Amino acid sequence: MKKALVCGGAGFLGSHVCDALTEAGYAVRVFDRQASPYLQKEQEMIVGDLLDADALLKAARGCSAVYNFAGEMDIDGSRRRPFDTLRTNILGNANVLEAARAAKAERFVLASTVYVYSDAGSFYRVSKQACEQTTETYHEEFGLDYTILRYGSLYGRRADERNGIYRLLLSALTEGRVRYGGTGEELREYIHVEDAARLSVEALKPDYANTHLVLTGHHPMRVSDLLGMIHEILGGKIKLEYSNESVSGHYNVTPYSFHPRVGKKMVSTLYTDMGQGLLDCLAELRARAAQPAPRPAAKPADRKKPRA
Repeated sequence: MKKALVCGGAGFLGSHVCDALTEAGYAVRVFDRQASPYLQKEQEMIVGDLLDADALLKAARGCSAVYNFAGEMDIDGSRRRPFDTLRTNILGNANVLEAARAAKAERFVLASTVYVYSDAGSFYRVSKQACEQTTETYHEEFGLDYTILRYGSLYGRRADERNGIYRLLLSALTEGRVRYGGTGEELREYIHVEDAARLSVEALKPDYANTHLVLTGHHPMRVSDLLGMIHEILGGKIKLEYSNESVSGHYNVTPYSFHPRVGKKMVSTLYTDMGQGLLDCLAELRARAAQPAPRPAAKPADRKKPRA
């Protein structure tokens, strides 16, 4: 049985890729800063940091495929923490590359973004451009085969506040309104995270070695159409608000500006319908809200003294 290491495998996309790898028959080793709440019993968990080169060398031993989903993934967060973003994403990716090379892995897979084509995306985009070039140079210098996956706008279960659709749905459910910091005319190509995960495993096929693949939705959608869909799903009971301002750091219609390295778009014949995907996200949010809040631990002063 082939073994795959997934760095960042406890996260939103990484955990779904781990599940897809397990389903495809791989022995999966998860490497992340915290234990994965989604770990399956047949998966192995290693808690470690992306900047710990020695830990990564040990984690990659015996692995034929090494994925890197770890690091700073939020554009707005990268603008607030530029140094941390550059250090974690660029140096961290170099550590994973070196671990894959030492393990003689058959394939290194880098999670990148469609923002590498553009002038938007702030320090997140800059870091991913550097990661792509470093990955390509490892192939040129050491023969390490790679696949670079440029993801579009992901959504689905296991997301958190860093995910755009998650924030919209959470606001709709808890506040009865959705505020969008733009005009609504912005175009996005949303892809369900489970579809993206399956394609991320399919990308290990020999045909996709040393290629750049674009993983986005089948059809562009205006943000206003997405919000209209959410409005209808929730029975027209939410208020939609637009600031009509340019969303800083994000693209409006297309992420593409001229760059010489062109990626091929990878799509699946079977994919999750957007409306069905939103319903599933809402079901997860409602299930989370229904869970009782953990009871706070009693303060020392509140605890009764034992009887003598």
